[in-house]
Amino acid sequence: MKLLIAIVNNDDSPAVSNNLAAKGFIATKLSTTGGFLKAGNTTFLIGTDDAKVDEAIDIIKTYSHKRTETVGDKTEFDLTLFKSVPVEVTVGGATIFVLDVENFVKC
Repeated sequence: MKLLIAIVNNDDSPAVSNNLAAKGFIATKLSTTGGFLKAGNTTFLIGTDDAKVDEAIDIIKTYSHKRTETVGDKTEFDLTLFKSVPVEVTVGGATIFVLDVENFVKC
C-alpha cells in the first residue's frame, strides 16, 4: 500500500478531486499555503494499492496545469526611487510524494 501526498494549485483542485473520485480514489483534502508567492494550494492525501499508484498520478498530472503569472515581487533601486519590477513566474502543476505505508487502519 502507498500514500500519495499531492500538492495542487487551488485552481486545479476541483478537477483533480472530481476525477480522482470518479475513478474510485478516496482522498482527504487539506487547505495549504506555500511557495514564495504564498499562494493557496490543496494537499491531497490518497491511500491506494501499489497497482493503482500510476493511475492516480496520471489523473493528478492530467488535471494540474502549469501557468504563468506576472507578479511585482522583484525589486530594483533607481537612485532615489524604489520601484517594483513585474516578474513572470510559473505556478500550478503538482508536486507528488509517494510513500510506503507499513500499516493502515480504518476505524
